Amino acid sequence: MLIDLNEDTLQDLISKNEKVVVQFSASWCGNCRIMKPKFKKLASENDAITFVLIDAENSPESRKLANVSNLPTFATFVNGVLVNETQTNKQEVLINLVQEIV
Repeated sequence: MLIDLNEDTLQDLISKNEKVVVQFSASWCGNCRIMKPKFKKLASENDAITFVLIDAENSPESRKLANVSNLPTFATFVNGVLVNETQTNKQEVLINLVQEIV
């Protein structure tokens, strides 16, 4: 499942879903735009995980959940708890991040 979160409600979403992978991005971020289709492809291949796209600039509370300091940041949550986070523009790193929670 892929959710394009338009509100700063990530905490609520991760508390209601067992496994969540989040891409924090911004419209001006070139690497974010490069990674977005790769993120969407992973979402289509992993039905048991909730994938979330979120605009980091419009979601300050959500950013705090994954200590976002650079973009794009990818974060994984299991049972509402942050498992891992990384800043990357490499598909292999993103795949490994997802594989940690499969």
